Amino acid sequence: MQTATYPTLDLAQIRADFPILDQLVNGRPLVYFDNAATTQKPRAVLDALAHYYEHDNANIHRGIHALAERATSAFEASRKAVQSFLNAREAEEIIFTYGTTDAINLVAKTYGRTFLGKGDEILISTMEHHSNIVPWQMLCEERGCVLKVIPINDEGELLLDEYEKLLTERTKIVSVVHVSNALGTINPVKYLIDKAHAVGAVVLIDGAQATTHIEIDVQALDCDFYVFSAHKLFGPTGMGVLYGKRALLETMPPWRGGGEMIKEVTFEKTTYNDIPYKFEAGTPNIADVIAVRNALEYVNTLGKDTIAAHEHELLTYATDALQTIDGLRIIGQAKEKVSVISFVLDGIHHEDTGVILDQQGIAVRTGHHCCQPLMRRLGIAGTTRASFSVYNTTDEIDRLVKGLQRVKTMMA
Repeated sequence: MQTATYPTLDLAQIRADFPILDQLVNGRPLVYFDNAATTQKPRAVLDALAHYYEHDNANIHRGIHALAERATSAFEASRKAVQSFLNAREAEEIIFTYGTTDAINLVAKTYGRTFLGKGDEILISTMEHHSNIVPWQMLCEERGCVLKVIPINDEGELLLDEYEKLLTERTKIVSVVHVSNALGTINPVKYLIDKAHAVGAVVLIDGAQATTHIEIDVQALDCDFYVFSAHKLFGPTGMGVLYGKRALLETMPPWRGGGEMIKEVTFEKTTYNDIPYKFEAGTPNIADVIAVRNALEYVNTLGKDTIAAHEHELLTYATDALQTIDGLRIIGQAKEKVSVISFVLDGIHHEDTGVILDQQGIAVRTGHHCCQPLMRRLGIAGTTRASFSVYNTTDEIDRLVKGLQRVKTMMA
């Protein structure tokens, strides 16, 4: 079988595209390994933000002057760019939100409130981020629904046999993460979707951690909803996406009331706008929506497969290197992973590890990663997490290994 080959990335040029990387932290060159929390932004995104505020700053959709028309055109061009990025059937299926959390809450508080009632069941998994737990708990408390949890094995993989047992005619929503932010596990979401549809359930996929690493095709997946945040995809913070099938979005009532989401308002009655505007009340996050198009173009220019191949090399290199450190244990060793490594050091608190690494200019994330139920299942309080992106290098991983050796020496 022929092995796939990918273009070689010009890492020096890529790193030059991200001006924040060119700095000293505590007197050391920055090593940024906190990409699962947020990715850094390329110059193209920063320039797009500045250009909007310097040249096109105006509210959208309602103005007829030149600035408003330019801003509106750029805003809607981003919607079409996201449609293409996800391979959605039409641009109207793309709803702009303030992030993944906001998008999940939108579905829970519109679809959930409309179609779920007492005794109906919602399935999530053990590895969910709090943002894909709490909104469903709130819905269960309000509507009398039942929340059920898909278990995992010790490697951080879903137990699919148990998932199938949990699915019944009472299952109305399955909401699962595509990629675990804490472990890097890639879940078999197509399988999960097909099984859920077989019992009549709709499926929401939390793609916050997946969009930078995996090719997403919502039509091929046949998911009902897909959500993600721009800031984990080299885009700005405060901007996210909800993809939903048109047939479902049209049955869902608005969530917020105000301008833009209306067709006509009288004191007696309001008629609501069509999708997507029905769910986009008020002045949106215009500049950040416009800039996300530049983030997607940057990813497309590099190529998803090329980015994934580089990140896989980093994951393999880091896994081998970290396992040479006595007392270090990697948490989450699924067969299918993205470039995230969580680990613990025997006898050393993860926060101490993070502080000492920061003193050496190395940025990692420590704690429970907004996955407290997952940490309890694994029997730990938290981990140190190193997460890699396209601009990271094996030399930086070598610095991490040396930094961890220093942690051990200082905490001995």
